[in-house]
Amino acid sequence: MAEYITEVRRQAALLKTGTLQNAIFNSANFSSIATDAKGVIQIFNVGAAKMLGYAAIDVVNKITPADLSDPQELIARAAALSVELQIPIAPGFEALVFKASRGIEDIYELTYIRKDGTRLPAVVSVTALRDAGESVIGYLLIGTDNTARKQAEEALAKAGALQGAIFNSAMFSSIATDAKGVIQIFNVGAERMLGYAAAEVVNRITPADISDPQELIARAQVLSAEFSRTISPGFEALVFKASRGIEDIYELTKIRKDGSRFPAVVSVTALRDAQETIIGYLLIGTDNTVRKRLADEVEQHRRHLELESRRTNADLQEFTYVASHDLRSPLRGIADLMEWIAADLGPEPPAEVKRNLDRVSQRIVRMERLIDDLLSYARAGRAATEYAVVDLGAMVRGILEMQPAPPGFVVELGLDIEPFETIAAPLETVLRNLIGNAIKHHDRIEGRLRVEARHDRSDCEISVIDDGPGVPLQARERIFKLFQTLTSTERGNSGIGLALSKRLIEVHGGRIELVSPVESGRGACFRFWWPRRARKAGND
Repeated sequence: MAEYITEVRRQAALLKTGTLQNAIFNSANFSSIATDAKGVIQIFNVGAAKMLGYAAIDVVNKITPADLSDPQELIARAAALSVELQIPIAPGFEALVFKASRGIEDIYELTYIRKDGTRLPAVVSVTALRDAGESVIGYLLIGTDNTARKQAEEALAKAGALQGAIFNSAMFSSIATDAKGVIQIFNVGAERMLGYAAAEVVNRITPADISDPQELIARAQVLSAEFSRTISPGFEALVFKASRGIEDIYELTKIRKDGSRFPAVVSVTALRDAQETIIGYLLIGTDNTVRKRLADEVEQHRRHLELESRRTNADLQEFTYVASHDLRSPLRGIADLMEWIAADLGPEPPAEVKRNLDRVSQRIVRMERLIDDLLSYARAGRAATEYAVVDLGAMVRGILEMQPAPPGFVVELGLDIEPFETIAAPLETVLRNLIGNAIKHHDRIEGRLRVEARHDRSDCEISVIDDGPGVPLQARERIFKLFQTLTSTERGNSGIGLALSKRLIEVHGGRIELVSPVESGRGACFRFWWPRRARKAGND
């Protein structure tokens, strides 16, 4: 009978909470798990079902909250309580409710195991439920999801670790100041780079005091002009942009304690409180010595190469001028001798003699042409500056009139381009060479030649395409080198035309490429980009 009465009292105690009880047990914001005195779950609210993934029917009258908890944490909690309270406590449900059963307020952290096996960090508050006679008839465990707080704690811990790494790093200087610029933090990297101990600068000077004063004056002047206001050449010049919320990274010369100097790259950030009021500044600096030295070395090397190039071009020009004079004189003498011999032989020389005389004359002409090509190649080392408006169609047609294609050749123009302003003379030389090559290198009387052009951003993209024998694979790497030719010099090829074209194109800021099928015998396309500039108002 006594047990029956106790059970009736327990049921009455659990049911008399009314409206408040309904609000608690229907809430999805926290878990409410009520157990009997032995720990078996009797109530499993909506919040518990949502958090833990079980339906109430899965757990009520079947398991205890200990069965939903991390077993290792239960063991640890039992051990801790056993030491604290000097009594053996079992690592199960007893460990969860022992304090509450003794009337001690108990709130602790615990990891729940969801139905799907995932884990949920929770904060659990435990209350013993008692009847009118103060006998424990059950327990109420209220749990809240602790994931967000745990994540925040982990983020703060990580931030703290990062902060420690930053301020303990010797790889860069971290200098934090107050709002007035007085140094408050001077990290290990700053000590190493600048030679000061933190105690020598903290609460004593500003970063401006260890910066080049002339550079501060120059920076203040530039900022004053940029923002149309007077900026002082001190700490204000270092942080003015950052104080306005503008990202600021600049180069500055720092002065060490021993007076030596080194270039630094400095990044500045304004530090603000919760009300967005500036409470200080963080200046992160890296030693720029190596980069500056490398940049100086690269610039010196560039200047050296430029000087050597000028010397080479000058030497080449001098050589070609001398060679031109030394070669032209005997050639002219030979030509005069051939004219004298032809005149002496009369109007009807023997056929064989006439053929030989013609061959010698042809070779003289080719030699003179080679000398002209060499002179052109030497002069191509310096860019021309004479701009003119070019009608590309008219230019190509003029070139074809001067060196016409054989009668069986089909010449097509696909010039999708309006007249444009550019450096005209070298462009004409390039086109003359490429068109001439396409005709001379063709191995058939009949053939097809096409010249295409279109605007490409600030350049013109021009292509000279033929359906001739193409360029053999083994010759493609050397095709633009001096004195390289694909056909016999008997056909009038000096091996200078493509090298001259490439030199002219590149010295004027363009580039050229060979676009030829992998299989020989299917033609070739020389495509190049030639710079143009916008036509001025009023140009015809």
